[in-house]
Amino acid sequence: MLTRRATLSLLACSLALTGMSMPAAAQPPEKLKVVATFSILGDLVRHVGGERVEVTTLVGPNGDAHVYAPTPADGRRLTEARIVFTNGLKFEGWIDRLIKSSGTRATKVEAAKGAKLIEGDDDHHGHDHDHGIDPHAWQDIGNARIYVANIRDALIAADVGGKAAYESNAAAYLSKLDTLEAEVKGLVANIPEARRRIITSHDAFRYFGHAYGIAFVSPQGVSTEAEASAKDVARIIQQIRREKIAAVFVENVSDARLMERIAKETGARIGERVYSDALSEPDGPAGTYIDMMRHNIKAFSAALSS
Repeated sequence: MLTRRATLSLLACSLALTGMSMPAAAQPPEKLKVVATFSILGDLVRHVGGERVEVTTLVGPNGDAHVYAPTPADGRRLTEARIVFTNGLKFEGWIDRLIKSSGTRATKVEAAKGAKLIEGDDDHHGHDHDHGIDPHAWQDIGNARIYVANIRDALIAADVGGKAAYESNAAAYLSKLDTLEAEVKGLVANIPEARRRIITSHDAFRYFGHAYGIAFVSPQGVSTEAEASAKDVARIIQQIRREKIAAVFVENVSDARLMERIAKETGARIGERVYSDALSEPDGPAGTYIDMMRHNIKAFSAALSS
C-alpha cells in the first residue's frame, strides 16, 4: 500500500506529464512596427493595419510637416521599424536625410504613388515640389483610396500572415470613404455656384477644389515655409473685393494674423478653423482623416451657403 507521501508524489508527476501533453497557449503575434511621417498618414495606416500593427507618427496632431525638424529619437524610431510610410512628392523635405542618418533597413513606401496628381501654381508660389507637383494629394478622397491600397499592399508584403486582416480592414475603410465622398459632394451641390470661392492660409486645398468644384486662393504657396509678399497680399485683397468672396479660412498649421488682416481690410468673415496638413488632437474636431474631411466641408458649406 502506498504511503501518503508516495501518493502525493505520483499525483504531482501525473499532473506534470498532463501539463506537458497539453498544447501551449497561443501567443499573440508580435506587432509589425511601422512609422508614418505625419498625422493624416498615420491615421490611414492605423485603419488598414488594425491590431497587427504598431504605428509611430513623427509629426503629430497640429504639427507642420513642411517645417518639421527631426530629433534623434525619430532616428531611433526608424531603426526599429519595418516600414516607413511617407507621403512623397517632396512633402517631407527632411525624410530622406533622416532615413540615411538613421541607418534604418526599413522599407520606404510612398503612399501617394499612383495618385492622380495636379501641378502647383509655380508662377505665384515659386516653389518646387517634384517639379511643380502639389503634394497635398490626400485632399481628394479619390487619392486617399490609392493611399489605402498602397498601405495595404505594403503591409501584406511585410506580414503575409496578416493578408486577410489587411484586406478586410482596407475594404471596410474604402466603404467609409465612399460614404464620405457622397456627403462632400452633396454639401457642395447645395452651395450656390457663384459663391464657391474660398481664401485659405496656404495652398493646401487645390486637390479638394479640383475634385469637388470649389475655387481656393491663398497668399502663401503650397508650403508653409513661404512668406506671402506685400504684393501677394495686395492682390488677394483686391480679388476678394472684386469677386465679393465671402469667407477666409485659417488652417491649424498656419499663423492666423495674416488672414485676420486680410479679413479686416476686406470685410470677409473668418470661417471656422480648418485642417489641411495635420489632424487635430484625437478628441478635437478632426481627430481622424474622415473627421477632418467632414469638418472642413461643413465649415466651407456653412460659410458659403449663408
